Amino acid sequence: MKKFLVLALFTISLTMCNLGLAQNFNLSPANNAQNVNPDTHLVITFPDQPNLGSSGQVRIYDAADDRLIDTLDLSIPPGPTEPDKTKVPYTPIPYQYLPGKFTNANTRPGTPSGAALPTPDTYQLTIIGGFTDAFHFYPVIIHGSTATIYPHNNLLEYNKTYYIQIDPEVLTTPDNSFPGINDKTAWTFSTKTAPPPANSQYLTVSADGSGSFNTVQGAIDSTPDYSTKPITIFIKNGDYEEIVYFRNKSNLTIIGESRENVIVHYANNEVFNPHPLNVATNEWPGTFPSRRAAFMVDHSTDINLVNMTIMTTAKGQAEGLLLAGERIICSDLTIVGDGDALQSNGPVYLKNCSVTGGGDIVLGRGPTFFDRCRMYSTGYVYMWIRNTEANHGNIFLNCSFKTLNGRQTEIARAPQNKKYNYPHAEAVLLNCALEGISPVGWGRICDDCTNIHYWEYNSTSLADGTPVDTSQRHPASRQLKMPDDAETIINYSTPAYILGGWQPQLAPLILSQPDNLTVQPGHTAELSVKTAAVPDPVCQWYKNGTAITGCTKPTLKIKNADANDSGQYTVTFTNDSGSCTSRPIALTVK
Repeated sequence: MKKFLVLALFTISLTMCNLGLAQNFNLSPANNAQNVNPDTHLVITFPDQPNLGSSGQVRIYDAADDRLIDTLDLSIPPGPTEPDKTKVPYTPIPYQYLPGKFTNANTRPGTPSGAALPTPDTYQLTIIGGFTDAFHFYPVIIHGSTATIYPHNNLLEYNKTYYIQIDPEVLTTPDNSFPGINDKTAWTFSTKTAPPPANSQYLTVSADGSGSFNTVQGAIDSTPDYSTKPITIFIKNGDYEEIVYFRNKSNLTIIGESRENVIVHYANNEVFNPHPLNVATNEWPGTFPSRRAAFMVDHSTDINLVNMTIMTTAKGQAEGLLLAGERIICSDLTIVGDGDALQSNGPVYLKNCSVTGGGDIVLGRGPTFFDRCRMYSTGYVYMWIRNTEANHGNIFLNCSFKTLNGRQTEIARAPQNKKYNYPHAEAVLLNCALEGISPVGWGRICDDCTNIHYWEYNSTSLADGTPVDTSQRHPASRQLKMPDDAETIINYSTPAYILGGWQPQLAPLILSQPDNLTVQPGHTAELSVKTAAVPDPVCQWYKNGTAITGCTKPTLKIKNADANDSGQYTVTFTNDSGSCTSRPIALTVK
């Protein structure tokens, strides 16, 4: 009897502890939460920083029948930490390239089946973007006092109720106050009854769950392949720690609420997600390019990435952004990687982007056109170009190159690397500002330089705008001059000439605009609206619906404002692809 009583008291105590979790540990989704997006992460915020264990499980159950939906086993390591010289080949049943489309066998996107089933002697695996070979991933990530649990992609469904169980060894605290979760009612939530309509052309992503999706990948997965209608995914300000990969998408615009506050990132690199053995190079169209970047676009057309920060937090061969497709526009992006920060297999057009990395900062096969972009190196060469004679390489118009840490480096290195050689490599700088570029400018060039285009025109100092001394440039490089090279300079300044006849087009998108403004009489009133558009739009300001003569710049300045300047102001931006108008901005002068 005494033994039974002790056991009963222990059970009651443990149950009460689990039921009281919400009082000591913040859960998201909250216990008993409703209308949760199925792509939610599971987040526990502790009073102090927790420690991640190397054993135990996180389990997700369907509350309707106690069916186990997903298991995360912490005894399985996330992924390799040292280079794998053997490199596991793709599965026997990968997706296959067929004319005009891909097919993948025996799995729906997100189902951890086939090769994506982890076993104790391998690594954690999850399917991203429907690619059946899967990616290595971290099942739990801790930052400060917050532990984020990542279920396998696309396993949770709409109109379901789930409960979570966590073994106590998964997460521990310094005071051992977290007992795990084993009660069915301690952490339960219900998902939304239905997804957005299948024909939705505007989707929202919000890390706090207030949008259509919690994750960027979840929103992309919901869109149809080869869409003939334009679809926009709007990402609200937030931190999105996830690998993003998609293929076979078209007519898709992904735009962030703000460049600085929408951060999509992950600690991914070539070691963690290496190239498979049976894909030696990426030279042919339609091949899966790599799994090592934070954000990857594969075999997709008419894609616009706008107004956000994309970065990898890992070192090594680790792109922030990897692009492989047709007609991709990147506008107002901050891209951060390490070696190979940006891989671009075009045609790709980048406008007003910044790219920061540690070596071969731009890697790819082109053609890629950089328009008013800023390139930053931590001290190593800026690019390794792999274009063939079939297309142009990397063209930089009105860009800047700045080598950090007081170091000097070259613009591009040799187009030959081991058994690979690219004798038609092309990198052309037009009206670019340079800092930290060595006097020779260009690295070693292969023996036959006949078809190499390492060209500059009007390179100036980033510090003071004076002409760069190019007298010691590599003899295989070339300085373009006016008027002798006028036709070449004009052609290479034209995106369509570089991009195989494609003229990039992006209808104006409002990125930021001011709130209503009140100023005192005699002061300056300044209203500024920022847009992304390709090509540059024309703009027109209006006061109370009437066009203001001569006010055709994104920023409107009214000096010595008086009461007559009070009113409702808007500005319209227009290019050949469309137009957009800001919301009314109330200016009050009093």
